[in-house]
Amino acid sequence: MFRRSFHYGAVMDLQNDQAKPLPVRLIVVAGLLVAVAAGALVLAERSTHRRGATTSTARVAASRPKLVSVRITSVLPAWLAPGARLTVAGWTRRGVRVALALDGRRVVVATAGAGGRFALVGPVGRAGHVPVVVRVEGRAFAAGTLLVRPIRLAAVGDVTPGEGVSAAASSTAAAASYPWAGVTKLLRSADIATANLEGAIARTGAPVPDKQYHFRGSTRFLRGAATAGGLDVVTVANNHSLDFGKAGLLATLNAVRAVHLRSIGGGANLARARQPVVLTVGGLRVALLGYTDIRPAGFDAGPSSPGAAPAEPTYVSTDVARAHKHADVVVVWFHWGVQNARKPDARQALLARTALQAGASLVLGAHPHVLQSLKRSPHSLVAWSLGNFVFPSVGAATQTGVLLVGLDARGVAGARLVPATIRGFRPVLNAPLKAPRALERAWAFQRN
Repeated sequence: MFRRSFHYGAVMDLQNDQAKPLPVRLIVVAGLLVAVAAGALVLAERSTHRRGATTSTARVAASRPKLVSVRITSVLPAWLAPGARLTVAGWTRRGVRVALALDGRRVVVATAGAGGRFALVGPVGRAGHVPVVVRVEGRAFAAGTLLVRPIRLAAVGDVTPGEGVSAAASSTAAAASYPWAGVTKLLRSADIATANLEGAIARTGAPVPDKQYHFRGSTRFLRGAATAGGLDVVTVANNHSLDFGKAGLLATLNAVRAVHLRSIGGGANLARARQPVVLTVGGLRVALLGYTDIRPAGFDAGPSSPGAAPAEPTYVSTDVARAHKHADVVVVWFHWGVQNARKPDARQALLARTALQAGASLVLGAHPHVLQSLKRSPHSLVAWSLGNFVFPSVGAATQTGVLLVGLDARGVAGARLVPATIRGFRPVLNAPLKAPRALERAWAFQRN
């Protein structure tokens, strides 16, 4: 019978009863193999643990939402008028919803298009310094602060080159600014300054017959009105623009363009005389029209002849309504009324009502040579007569002023008359704007 028994360090074969010792080198090798196997098991376990942790971390990272970024590419304008439309453009992630907030109020929402491009367009609200913010997926991105304020329009009455005014203002280059020295600061602070140009700027043409007064002056005088006076638009719809005939009117219109002014109320034919001037200011379009109800024979523009735009109610209604379709605010000048009358008459009331009902917000009047009252309504104003301005004057006609009007998308936001007195032919403010911030206070009127 064969039987094997194990003992540390020897193997005994009971059959031959002889013990054979195990070689020491074999024992060492076996121990090393066991140690290596154990180490491999430990490393495998650790590796498995690390792979599991990495997979878990990747899953958490994948579950987190990617933070959206926004790059605003547009630059805010210096200012806008209330009701104007602001555009903010930029880039973000494609397909996300993007909102424009003004002063904390969301005004428009859009979806970013191809490549993440967006352009947000919305109306600005009340006046003030308005924070502009783009919001995307709960995050706010500041685009800056926008100044919102009404358009500043300054209107003055009769400005004539006649009665020696142009000669005095044209004697030297410096003399051209003299008529305006007392009002320059205020008029030049306006976004739009407008006046009634009472006379021709022409060397050509002969005085028309059957008129007592003929007013004419030089381009240097007109250039002073544009630079020192700060004027932007003049109406030539009056009873003196053709004092030197149709040639004189055409020369006047050329001179106006030459000094970078705009004119209304007169033209090479009736259609042109009735055309508005449209200015874009503060993000709004302002249209100005001019008509005369004081119409000497031969002064009216015809279908193919130069002249002034006659104040026919049908013309006024049609032209104002057409302008209102393309402009945010319409301003209408009228040459009307009775000289030296302190109150408007029925004809003035009819024409003003016609313009307002057709869509005008501001009606300005000239010809009486004295100031008349202001008629205020919500979002509209009628200045029946602004009197003389740069004009030789005596008595009541020396009392004048600068009408300051604030305009927004709804019309007239506010207005005030800054009193002035004509000294000789030169207007001077009764209270000069010398105090700090006096100019800003002049425009800080109450709402209409």
